[in-house]
Amino acid sequence: MKLSGIKSVENAHEDSIWAATWVPASSSRPSALLLTGSLDESVRLWRSDDLSPAGPPCRGHALGVVSVAAHPAGSVAAAVSLDSLVRVFDVDTNASIAVLEAPPSEAWGLQFDPKGSFLAVAGGGSATIKLWDTATWQLADSLSVPRPEGARPDKPAASGAASGNFILSVAWSPDGRRLACSSFDGSIAIFDVSRAKLLHHLTGHKMPVRSLAFSPVDPRVLFTACDDTHVHMYDAEGKSLIAAMSGHAGGVSALDASPDGAAIATGSADRTVRLWDLGMRASVQTMANHSDHVWGVTFRPPGGTGVRVGRLASVSDDRSVSLYDYS
Repeated sequence: MKLSGIKSVENAHEDSIWAATWVPASSSRPSALLLTGSLDESVRLWRSDDLSPAGPPCRGHALGVVSVAAHPAGSVAAAVSLDSLVRVFDVDTNASIAVLEAPPSEAWGLQFDPKGSFLAVAGGGSATIKLWDTATWQLADSLSVPRPEGARPDKPAASGAASGNFILSVAWSPDGRRLACSSFDGSIAIFDVSRAKLLHHLTGHKMPVRSLAFSPVDPRVLFTACDDTHVHMYDAEGKSLIAAMSGHAGGVSALDASPDGAAIATGSADRTVRLWDLGMRASVQTMANHSDHVWGVTFRPPGGTGVRVGRLASVSDDRSVSLYDYS
């Protein structure tokens, strides 16, 4: 397996780019689009083969965009910004569908479930995960995320969070049965979605876990990226650490799993993107396209007209977007 650089777009936004995801092909659009979110308070859409703009910047946030997510049907996307507002919009028209409000610092990472029925939003300082019903855009549930049993807070609790947890990121298992979230304290919580019940915590990190993703081919396997420079591979059901992988020289801020389940990609404060072979459980390639902190990496999903090879995209504090072949 390898990555081959295709193109980089400099000054893709007017400020740091902190978020990226692929919008799947839809019934009205034959190919996927890359969605990026920036501290310039906008999101942008890019065509998947040449990174040409698919439209003008989409605005609507009062502060920088920190996370983006796409509905699996490819018609709807969501973006959350530092103003704690989640803006849900039509991908093709940019028409606003809903604005989901949260108190300050209580909305961070977000992701749609595999069927597109719910949008999970990491609740930041509220120490919760909010589940929004995508049919009505009403709040369906709020899952409280306690600290791991026996944990000793090293820092005062965040404002409004008795537990001291700050929830950074969320990830759904590919079968939609499990929901994982990561915290500033380094812990990962696993929920049974149907029962809205906390099953257990995964431990091993001691610093903020900023990104996590389930394997697309095995709903038990969860990958995490941490400020401690390590990438962990867990059995999320058995609560066991399968592998701890190292290679980055700085905190790991972004992670995504390849659609074939054979690899993961990571982005780091060390300004690089790494490709990891999961069979070897080791880094096999380093890409140095960026000149600053890499905040987002995302593999293009399968599907769409004329898709012959895999794609990976990365975004950075240097305001650029890079596109790679994955084969």
